Amino acid sequence: MRVLNGLQMKEADRRTIGKLKIPSLVLMENAGRQVVAAMESAFENLSTRSVAVLCGSGSNGGDGFVVARALSEKEVRVSVFLLCSKSDVRDDALIHLESLANAGISVTEIFNKEEWELSGSEVTKHDVIVDALLGTGLSRPLEGLLKRVVADINAACVPVVAVDIPSGLSSETHRLIGDTIQATLTVTFGAPKLPHVLAPGVGRTGDLVVADIGIPTSIIDELGGPRLNLVTPEDICRLIPVRDQEAHKGNFGRVLVVAGSLGKTGAACLAGLGALRSGAGLVTVATPGSCLSMVSAGAAEYMTLPLTESASGTVDERALEQILDAKCDVIAVGPGLGTDSGPANVVKGLIARAEVPVIVDADALTVLGNQQVAFRGRGQAKLVITPHPGEMARLCGVSAEDVQRDRVEVARRFAVEHEVYVVLKGARTVVAAPEGTVFLNISGNSGMATGGTGDVLTGVMAAWLAQIKDVKGACQVAVYLHGAAGDLAAERQGEVALIASDVVESLGQALRGTMDEATSE
Repeated sequence: MRVLNGLQMKEADRRTIGKLKIPSLVLMENAGRQVVAAMESAFENLSTRSVAVLCGSGSNGGDGFVVARALSEKEVRVSVFLLCSKSDVRDDALIHLESLANAGISVTEIFNKEEWELSGSEVTKHDVIVDALLGTGLSRPLEGLLKRVVADINAACVPVVAVDIPSGLSSETHRLIGDTIQATLTVTFGAPKLPHVLAPGVGRTGDLVVADIGIPTSIIDELGGPRLNLVTPEDICRLIPVRDQEAHKGNFGRVLVVAGSLGKTGAACLAGLGALRSGAGLVTVATPGSCLSMVSAGAAEYMTLPLTESASGTVDERALEQILDAKCDVIAVGPGLGTDSGPANVVKGLIARAEVPVIVDADALTVLGNQQVAFRGRGQAKLVITPHPGEMARLCGVSAEDVQRDRVEVARRFAVEHEVYVVLKGARTVVAAPEGTVFLNISGNSGMATGGTGDVLTGVMAAWLAQIKDVKGACQVAVYLHGAAGDLAAERQGEVALIASDVVESLGQALRGTMDEATSE
């Protein structure tokens, strides 16, 4: 599902009206009625509640007029408040305003703060407030009357349904440009917008419903400009191939996990288990010889490969040849590997010489620091890096705060410049491809902010890459199912008690649930 900015959404509207000859008046009618449908799903016994609809002078206000009329048709007690003069309303919105009058629904005009003082308490006495004030066209902070209205609505603690976007947010950025409505539910049209899916804007959106108002997916897909997509269950269902019932383990890929060092064998075990639970046919964990017995005890199902080690219990650079000689389809390197010279030389050697895709994680990223590693020119041997914000910051030579301030663009820029796939971990994990396409994952929860969950993801990603053979697709599948498994684990354990092995144990259920969800819609 593509995420759009305001300019892209405006162009989608224009093309729909021009190519399909669907009048803008009809799109507005569809939008308002879809908001009401979402409200009926969100609020039990909506017909017994009172609803205040706050409208502005533009198209968003026009949507609000339709909402009010549709609610009235369902015998919901509705009051309409217009934050301007009726004479300020134009075009399609004016037609729908006139329809309100024809339906016998009165509209209270509010011109200034003094009139809001008189009407504001009446608004906030309603059971639900509909925010149809500004829509996606805002480009500057709220001020004056609107700023006061937003503050009073937020203070009232009444459920708020935002039409398209909470007033005060800009559709051109996920950042806050000023005061905003705190919505309980946002019903947006055609596609989600940037602040609906990225922090901090997402924190003002509440539950999000993406409503179909008649804009074809084909029109949205062909729009120019930045390409940001949400990973959905439907995407996962399309990406995962159906298993041949006569297949054997060799058909599902050979994964080699290069991981572990003295005191960090658990990371190697978790990565290996993540790969096993994600369907890889054969998994081998390559680890320093002295760590072999502990890693072997982690699971009976994966194989192990003892590597030449240094005196400190990390892999020695001589282990590079052992790794390159191993038969595999994917190499994942880094979990618990250590950060001295041996691991550093092994990682650089794999990046330069491996003839299969390499996933670089954890300590393998740390030893690279911000050195100018030769990522480019690897041909078919694709490279995936899976940094958390701190590791991404070191690679880019900036601060973690800089990374978090614009996660999507930081990941996109690095992927394009270095011709690698970037999986920037954290809340709303970002997958960026070398051609500039970006995917945003919304599964997962804060309970996964615990040691080992990233190691599990490394194994999950390696397994799916071994099966799908498509890096971009495998990254999407891995981050979504990893997050979905974390959500299932949190349901059982709670976010505070969640540990990485809980995520491993939930991977199978996450896959089944995702496929069921995709096929039921």
